Amino acid sequence: MNDKTIDWLLQGEAWIEYRTRVDLLNQTEKDPQVVAARKAMLADVKIQSLLAELTDWPGTVLNSHKSASQSFHKLAFLADLGLRVSDSPIKKIANKVMEHQSKQGPFQLTMNIPTHFSGSGKDEWAWALCDAPIIVSALVQMGLGDDKRVKSAVEHLDGLVRDNGWPCAVSPELGKFRGPGRKDDPCPYATLVMLKVLAHVPELHERKSAKIGVETLLTLWDESKERHPYMFFMGTDFRKLKAPMFWYDILHVLDVLSHFKWARKDKRFKEMLKLVESKADEDGRYIPESIWTAWKDWDFSQKKIPSRGLTLFVHRILERTKK
Repeated sequence: MNDKTIDWLLQGEAWIEYRTRVDLLNQTEKDPQVVAARKAMLADVKIQSLLAELTDWPGTVLNSHKSASQSFHKLAFLADLGLRVSDSPIKKIANKVMEHQSKQGPFQLTMNIPTHFSGSGKDEWAWALCDAPIIVSALVQMGLGDDKRVKSAVEHLDGLVRDNGWPCAVSPELGKFRGPGRKDDPCPYATLVMLKVLAHVPELHERKSAKIGVETLLTLWDESKERHPYMFFMGTDFRKLKAPMFWYDILHVLDVLSHFKWARKDKRFKEMLKLVESKADEDGRYIPESIWTAWKDWDFSQKKIPSRGLTLFVHRILERTKK
């Protein structure tokens, strides 16, 4: 990336400046410029709005994991920006999250699965492998990785892996509910978000489960025209650049896989990355190709001009590939 683009990013919102200094310029958290940017980020109106909303955890009853307005996605976004349990009111939010820990280990949300999808049709506390890992990963990133409750959740979720990735799995409260696919298939999204958990626990990078999960996603990319387990495609929509990284798309997959040193060397990873890089303008900036309407006030929720937020997310991945 050229100096012109770095300067452009540094002129962005406080969270973009903060992450640019830490992730792209490799400045330390003690650097005065980093400290100032972080302080400004925490005071930002949009960040404060997200925090205020999350203090009402878990918020709206879950009926669609893909919805970008879900509280657990917003928690993950703040964790990705670098908010920590020492930041007010993160500790209060984390305590609310961990108040509802299942007997199995994962943390629960209120959800309502309709009877025609094999659910009870009632609001109940439960977890699924398409939400629990996102919550656990956020708690780890926020500095709670050594908490015994979080460790318990990580171990249970990791133990659900099969020889072809993670399945569509839910807590006992949800009965026989399962997504639209063959039960022997891996769930691409569950596999992706489970890898995100392992990605943020360095000592788990070499686990067999991590190797299986990475291979599953890379194989699905290789066979994207033939295999679409649980109706997760890697076609046109998957290849569009979109932020924040909440669902099953090329940037989210690359972001997670880029944490595993050995995955970054794989030709299939490089193929995906090359496709993303081909979308840059002459200055290495990126224009969103798809948007989350729930995030309309953010700079990546338009498809006309380069987005600083999206550009930052792409270059963070590229920066990791240099290590």
